[in-house]
Amino acid sequence: MKRFLLLGVIIGCLVSTAKIRAADPTADEVRQTLLKAVKFAHEKVARHGGYVYLSSSDLKLREAEGIPDDDTIWVQPPGTPAVGEALLRAYQATGDEEVWRAAHAAALSLTRGQLHSGGWYYSVHFAPEVRQKMAYRRDLQGQPLADPTAAADRQSTNGWLDWKRRKNKGNITTYDDDVTQSATRFLMRMDAEKKFQDKEIHDAALYSLQALLCAQYPSGGWSSSWDRFPDRSPSPETFPIKKAELPETVSQKWPKDFTGCYVLNDNQMSNCIDTLLLAWQTYGEEKYLAAAKRAGDFLILAQLPAPQAAWAQQYDEQMRPCWCRAFEPPAITGGETQKIILSLIALYEATQDKKYLAPIPPALAYLEKSELPGGKLARFYEVRTNRPIYFQRGPGGKGHEWTYDDHNIADGYGYIVSSNVASLETKYQAAAARDFSVKKPASKKSGLPASGPVQAVIASLDSRGAWTEKGTIRDAEGKKVDPPGGIVRSETFIKNLDLLSRYVAAQRAAQN
Repeated sequence: MKRFLLLGVIIGCLVSTAKIRAADPTADEVRQTLLKAVKFAHEKVARHGGYVYLSSSDLKLREAEGIPDDDTIWVQPPGTPAVGEALLRAYQATGDEEVWRAAHAAALSLTRGQLHSGGWYYSVHFAPEVRQKMAYRRDLQGQPLADPTAAADRQSTNGWLDWKRRKNKGNITTYDDDVTQSATRFLMRMDAEKKFQDKEIHDAALYSLQALLCAQYPSGGWSSSWDRFPDRSPSPETFPIKKAELPETVSQKWPKDFTGCYVLNDNQMSNCIDTLLLAWQTYGEEKYLAAAKRAGDFLILAQLPAPQAAWAQQYDEQMRPCWCRAFEPPAITGGETQKIILSLIALYEATQDKKYLAPIPPALAYLEKSELPGGKLARFYEVRTNRPIYFQRGPGGKGHEWTYDDHNIADGYGYIVSSNVASLETKYQAAAARDFSVKKPASKKSGLPASGPVQAVIASLDSRGAWTEKGTIRDAEGKKVDPPGGIVRSETFIKNLDLLSRYVAAQRAAQN
């Protein structure tokens, strides 16, 4: 009797295993799901080939950092470059021409939204009446347009002293929030995919990179924006190369002025370094590596004195931390400092120059001793006292007021951030121990993603080809509404498309 029972258990297990294996999605099923999602995104969600952050399920409402109309797309991630990168990865996994057309359309929406100043603003407009106010390099058909900027403006070496006045209002390139950098990286990858034969994409990528080189200060840093193509780099007389120092005093009141010419806020410097290293790898030109190294040299100079051996968000021309916005004070940052450490490691990996590792141990020691209860870090620490700084709303809910109390901090900004000190220490130790005489082993290709999440992604795609989810979106008046049918979110599209792409790529690799 026991033998029959045991046999029954074995047969039951085999049947269960067979059912699980039968439930694994086939390569064709995953591919068809991917193609259906891309088709809906390209034909229904996109406008002029580009994307915003989210749309209502019926596609009547759209939202990004602002409320875009039907003829506006967004560059700032997770907008058009981020979606475009996912589409490019899907094409590389499938080789499907329809997926390529979607990725290519996203790229062209950017080339036709590139400004004569070199890069991009947060959004791109396609309505003719709005485009007339903008200094775009190309028209809607991709034909070149003349630069309206005065020659004297282009040749100025006054840097931020001129740029912050925004004389050429329709021609502002921004490096804030990875706007221009993400667009440039996407176009570079598209350029390489087609072996540099798409002239419009190739031209846009190189033009943006040239602006990046020319806008770099002698010390290696960048401002957050400029309003004309910088024919010449800023003057070293006005912006001297010098070591960072702490200000003698720090006012707790915002001066209502953007005095900082060197910006690290929101990982701007790290994003610039990532872009330059990719340019060096893509085009093989040493000028891009040289600029990345100058940026690394700036980070070495910008490290503040011990015991607060980390970085600030913004510095003036004398390399002193200074105010940015009303809630971004002259302070040591526990946020951007962590990404700067990764950038220094990346520069060491590219150059084998140990000077880029030297700032890391004191920075890690500072971060470790500055951790808050619960293993978090403050975004801001006060100069000299190292007290965490927060901001609360002023009277009537308006403005921002400096406070050391974290119980009533203003929303909409990350005043408390995750601490990655342990993982950063591990990465630093691995880099420091690396033997460059031994070829670094190729990264292992990721295996086949687990079938459960893939099946869930397939099952959640609706009949149109959309992944919808619950959520709110702002209407034309800016009021948050809960649309029937939910919302379509770019971040979800990117995540799901990448999962399907990895599954298809892994199956293709297994067959070869």
